[in-house]
Amino acid sequence: MSELAVSILAETPKDAHAIERLHERTFGPGRFVLSAYRLREHVDHLLDLSFTARIGTLLVGSVRQLPICIGDTPALMLGPLTVEPPFRGRGVGRMLLDRALQDARTGGHRLVMLVGDEPYYGRVGFKVVPKGRAIMPGPVDYGRLLVAELVAGAFDGVSGNIRPDWSKAR
Repeated sequence: MSELAVSILAETPKDAHAIERLHERTFGPGRFVLSAYRLREHVDHLLDLSFTARIGTLLVGSVRQLPICIGDTPALMLGPLTVEPPFRGRGVGRMLLDRALQDARTGGHRLVMLVGDEPYYGRVGFKVVPKGRAIMPGPVDYGRLLVAELVAGAFDGVSGNIRPDWSKAR
């Protein structure tokens, strides 16, 4: 297949409606019962660390990050990351993921968590959280709770409940 001319851009407030429609198409209504969505109910994602993928003017993917705490330790929760089905398997998700992690690191963030598949996210440094170290606010498959250290050793000694970072709550 030919290379896609994909632009990765910081999300803007004008993107919200198109991103919500993308989430409806790719995740369906069941997404609202997921633990990660419980966190999103209380704190907005960070626009400067959330990105869209576009081919021309067509939005083909999105990734968001929101501020959380693990116990008292600040971190980010990455997700959702999604790409329109016709554009999957062509590197769009990886471009979004790379940009989100790069900008988080540049912005001084030390930890990023997500719920996802370790074989996919492990390629960029995510590892399964050791059992009992971090507790989500609802049911979750703890084999899919992943963490990436943006600074070596940043997860050492960190444990506790995962909650919205109330200092950034709406």
